[in-house]
Amino acid sequence: MTHYDLFVIGGGSGGVASARASAAHGAKVGIAEGDAFGGTCVNRGCVPKKFYVYASHFPDEVRAMTHYGWQTSEPSFDWDTLKRAVFEEVARLNGIYDSMLNKAGVTVYPKRATLEDAHTIRIGDETITADKIMIATGGKPFVPAIEGSEHGITSDDAFHLETLPKRIVIIGGGYIAVEFAGIFHGLGVEVHQMVRGDGILRGFDGDVRALVQEKMQQKGIHIHCQTSVTAIVKEANGSLTLSLDNGEKMATDVLMFATGRVPNTESLGLEAAGVACDDKHEIIVDEWQQTSIENIYAVGDVTGRGLDLTPVAINQGRAFADSHFGNSRRNIEDMVIPTAVFSQPPIGTVGLTEEEATEQYAKVDIYRSQFRPMKYSLAKSEDQVLMKLVVDGDSGKVLGAHMVGEDAAEIMQGVAVAIRAGATKTDFDRTVGIHPSSAEEFVTMREKSHTHTNDRRQAC
Repeated sequence: MTHYDLFVIGGGSGGVASARASAAHGAKVGIAEGDAFGGTCVNRGCVPKKFYVYASHFPDEVRAMTHYGWQTSEPSFDWDTLKRAVFEEVARLNGIYDSMLNKAGVTVYPKRATLEDAHTIRIGDETITADKIMIATGGKPFVPAIEGSEHGITSDDAFHLETLPKRIVIIGGGYIAVEFAGIFHGLGVEVHQMVRGDGILRGFDGDVRALVQEKMQQKGIHIHCQTSVTAIVKEANGSLTLSLDNGEKMATDVLMFATGRVPNTESLGLEAAGVACDDKHEIIVDEWQQTSIENIYAVGDVTGRGLDLTPVAINQGRAFADSHFGNSRRNIEDMVIPTAVFSQPPIGTVGLTEEEATEQYAKVDIYRSQFRPMKYSLAKSEDQVLMKLVVDGDSGKVLGAHMVGEDAAEIMQGVAVAIRAGATKTDFDRTVGIHPSSAEEFVTMREKSHTHTNDRRQAC
């Protein structure tokens, strides 16, 4: 029977990172994946989605270029060409993951694995054992129990549509829903987004949410707030008729659920191994990624700890490897985690929102700037950039930074380093801006937008 120092179940970003880093430290490592390596991000998530986002931007670029003297005929779009190019790139990345594991000396099992007990793994007809086991099986889209829900698709399916629909309804107000609304609208589809709450992107900074929603609607995306779909009927011609909770009916070609994700914990053998899950079926782990069983660990979206982001899973996996095989015990609890939403317009954010800061600090200063980016001045576009700093009014420390606008993700990555280093508003002020650029606004904002004083907090 083959025995490993570490066996990883799941070949997504977190699983591959823990396997490669552990092997680099000298551990004997095996990994099993019943699907393509790379996980959600590479195969059904951020990588193909970003390519589709790029594709959806070109109509706006073409419209803008005429104001710069370029003349062009009306462009046309071919869905099959985009799908084929993206699938080819995803296949290339799958091969890279496989190659990286082999070069690292990790034994690869291209099959689904399940736990038989705390040290035993079943892979097909083969049984293997391991001192330590890492579970990194990720998550999958959640589909609510709505009558006729089987007629809808999820984000996993969106990349595989045979034809580009003329109409699509997207249920959900989170970042996946918002991103796909922008993608399909940019590709010429009539988009309706159904949001159960009072606005999109719950949990993001209020100013950010408001501006993105406003600009999406200006572009022509129909956002229906405080609206739910109660039933779905497939008609004889293949179209769908949706019943809404306000009594209205709506027809569409495609209905997409973007209603959150759930962990891939089903049929893993967690019960047999004694691994505890919460009521959401997420594996319970501590700050060291350890489960209720001493030698079993879990990283990434399969757990309920932290944001469901690929870089988080990768860092969790590497920290695990360093701690157990590299004699450098560490976790990622003190890491600053910036994030981006590739909406249209896009968002970059790090640290506390204005709402969060006012709950935690006695005095909060807000610096805010909104303007039309230089690129679109000639085109007379309605695109706007929003930049915002959330500052502790007593110490001057920058608690959060938020941006809506082109290159928000690229700019926010650098700002996140400054916030991790504990930069103050004075540090930002004493940094010379790069001119002309949108990014320079973060170091040239001098006038406070407003200040919050939390008397209740001061009394504590």
